[in-house]
Amino acid sequence: MSLNEFDIIQQYFSLLTRPRKDVMTGIGDDCALLVPETGKILAVSTDTLVVDRHFLSDVDPASLGHKCLAVNLSDLAAMGAEPCWVTLALTLPEVNENWLDKFSQGFGELANQHKLQLVGGDTTRGPLSITLTVHGQVEQDKVLKRDGARVGDLICVTGTLGQAAQALNNIINGTSVSEKARKALEWPQPRVTTGIALKGQATACIDLSDGLIADLGHICSASKLKAEVEKSAIPGLG
Repeated sequence: MSLNEFDIIQQYFSLLTRPRKDVMTGIGDDCALLVPETGKILAVSTDTLVVDRHFLSDVDPASLGHKCLAVNLSDLAAMGAEPCWVTLALTLPEVNENWLDKFSQGFGELANQHKLQLVGGDTTRGPLSITLTVHGQVEQDKVLKRDGARVGDLICVTGTLGQAAQALNNIINGTSVSEKARKALEWPQPRVTTGIALKGQATACIDLSDGLIADLGHICSASKLKAEVEKSAIPGLG
């Protein structure tokens, strides 16, 4: 029997994540009702992933569920924010229960790892696409932004750069992909713990979703500075 929108939500998503005390009303009403912590501001980020543009049609649904949340969590990490709540809008070409089971598993495991509660969303019929909005909290005087860099700051990155891009390029060209590079592409790990540790310490921060040169350029532009990079010191290039 084909599942309708409410069946999908109830079966795969309503109990997917662990409840938080700051959620007054979650899935099941017209809106989610959330109670932010006193003295903190909200950090909110939205991303959309579309089939054949951001991921291939034959992607493992579990890794897709993980990745679509990971890229959003990376935005919160770049602000030093603690992840709290997420909404999910899922457009499906058809109802495939095996696909939904694996997708929700990958999504739910990462959400629970970061104590993130799914509080709402939508499902509809159409070409496969996924839109998430994540909400986090951070102290106003400790938030990390792009415009705080100062003359003399040390430029640092986390992880090894370029692995995911190289893996995707190899897959498209039909060449071999190392297990480490494939994992970087399909199961990226958001640096949430690092971001929280850096708040109040780092002067500026950004998620490297567009690559080192482009995103460092965003910090330079916002901070009205220039940067000098030692190519040999870049993880993955040195």
